[in-house]
Amino acid sequence: MRSNSPAQTRAIGQQLAEMLQAGDVLLMLGDLGAGKSELTRGIAKGLGVTATVASPSFTILNVYDEGRVPLYHFDWYRLNDVEELYEMGMDEYLGSDGVAVVEWPSQCPEAIPESYLEVKITPISETEREITLTPCGDFRTMTLEANDE
Repeated sequence: MRSNSPAQTRAIGQQLAEMLQAGDVLLMLGDLGAGKSELTRGIAKGLGVTATVASPSFTILNVYDEGRVPLYHFDWYRLNDVEELYEMGMDEYLGSDGVAVVEWPSQCPEAIPESYLEVKITPISETEREITLTPCGDFRTMTLEANDE
């Protein structure tokens, strides 16, 4: 699916959120500035989160619990090892009562669950992005409709 603007990326995230349920884990793949946080903002809005969703660059986890299910927004970019995740109780968040969105999952591959939705965001131009959803393990297939916002 293609997005032509940050607003359209957020709209795609909102549409995706309508299909998400408690226990879902999304792994966000994409370079710095690809749009991972924009898509997450849309997911948050679609889940009913009203708080401002910031890129969690300097924190490992931001929790938003005012939506229909909690949103756990992880950023593993600055992790040194998987022990940091377990010390903070990551296993209480991944695959639990909310939706977990993980940016930079390649930093701790050993912490990736067996079942997840891979969300790959590839910049095509300054504003255009290709967004690919790939179910892994026994994660269900999700199909988004083209959105002309």
